[in-house]
Amino acid sequence: MIALRKSKMILGVVSCLALTASMAVAAVSAPADQAQAVPSYSDLAASKAKKADLESQLAGVKSDLADKIVELNDLTTNQIPAAEKAAEQAQNEAEQAQQEAEAAASRLEAAQKDKSDLEQKIKETGEDYDDAHAAVAQVARDSFHGSNATDTMSMVTGAKNTNDFIESMQSSAAVTRSENAAASDAASAKSTQMNRKDRLAAIEKQIASLKAQAETNAANAKQAASDAQAKTAELNALRDKGNQQRAYLESQQSQLTSASAKEAAQIVMMQSQIDAYNQQLAAQRAKLSASQQISATGGSQGSTRPSSGSSNTAASSGGSSSGGSSSGGSSSGSSSGGSSSGSSSGSSSVNSGATASGMNYSVPGNCPQGSSYCYGHSTGNVGNAYPWSQCTWWAYIRRGQLSLPVGSYLGNGQDWGNSARSLGYLVNNTPHVGAVMVFRAGQDGHSPIYGHVAIVERINSDGSILVSESGSIWQGGVHWDTLYDAPDHQYVHY
Repeated sequence: MIALRKSKMILGVVSCLALTASMAVAAVSAPADQAQAVPSYSDLAASKAKKADLESQLAGVKSDLADKIVELNDLTTNQIPAAEKAAEQAQNEAEQAQQEAEAAASRLEAAQKDKSDLEQKIKETGEDYDDAHAAVAQVARDSFHGSNATDTMSMVTGAKNTNDFIESMQSSAAVTRSENAAASDAASAKSTQMNRKDRLAAIEKQIASLKAQAETNAANAKQAASDAQAKTAELNALRDKGNQQRAYLESQQSQLTSASAKEAAQIVMMQSQIDAYNQQLAAQRAKLSASQQISATGGSQGSTRPSSGSSNTAASSGGSSSGGSSSGGSSSGSSSGGSSSGSSSGSSSVNSGATASGMNYSVPGNCPQGSSYCYGHSTGNVGNAYPWSQCTWWAYIRRGQLSLPVGSYLGNGQDWGNSARSLGYLVNNTPHVGAVMVFRAGQDGHSPIYGHVAIVERINSDGSILVSESGSIWQGGVHWDTLYDAPDHQYVHY
């Protein structure tokens, strides 16, 4: 059996906060410090051990076919995750560079406006006009007449109140002397004591510097955007290669004669299929973002993230391209997305009005996407109301792709078992392909407050389970994991 990574996740990686109010989630880039650290020696050793296990399972398989399986496994397990990290980092750097460029442009614009305003003043009253003297003189006159500038002039003249100040200013000559003294004291800062000519020269010098900085920042932003685009293209190329290899392997499964070789190939292909969901979600998000930007009015900006409250927003990307799923040791299905039945014998036909009966149901099911009632009970489905990129968000999407019922307000991850049971869903401790796997708060290293949910994609011969899942740290991406404690969990079926 392939020694896949154990289900010990970083605490809080998938905090499945199932808010029940529809809400638009703003575009948030994953912080750079969330990126995985450089692999340690033990990580590299484990990776080599997994590769060795896989190769041993493929003993006796034609070398060219075995090489394809090993290569696809490396693509999905190592190359694509590394490319994802590089593309995300490049995108973050591009966004930061763009923000710096916009800030520099704003500073330049402000300086140019200052210059324009000052030139207008020079045109009106000359370049030698003393703005500081005039401003403080006006304060003195206002204070002399009892305006709200009294406090300012009290500081200048030492008067405690307006009456004291007026008594000390018995004539216009006294006011004039106060004006001169106050203006002299107030003109202590260089920027203030400059006459208009000097200030204009200083602003022009500042504009030249800001212009150079703005040009540099704009060039940096352009280069960063180009780098991000290149990294994204590299990631897409790797995924396209993975899709092609998976399709080829699916067509060559008849050449795999041993049970261990078949299972090894199917697990590798399923891992690749789970990664392919990310392409579907990314394409749907791009389409949704473009649609929102086109329809945005009154300054409303289209989000680059899908709205968590829109009905079947991301789930609509599933359909026939949801990927081939299998249970037990059955085939993973065709590359076009066909999914095999949970059992080739004794499987009963299920429709939207049928009553749940044991474990005999097909995957995908027969519950139309978005159904509010099927399998003899209310589904509680009114659209994907879960926050973007949470585990509950993905569980809703994937169940829709598999034509299985799902509710919109089942709560946090740990709540799904009880919430689904109250609606009439079959919930037990027996895993089945397509079922929602429920994690208690803190179970297997997940959130100690919210718990977690994942979707069962495959049941392996050793009893381990391959699941697909999402979480906040993955920023809308889908990941796979292999779990070895299947009986310790609840499963929401239909």
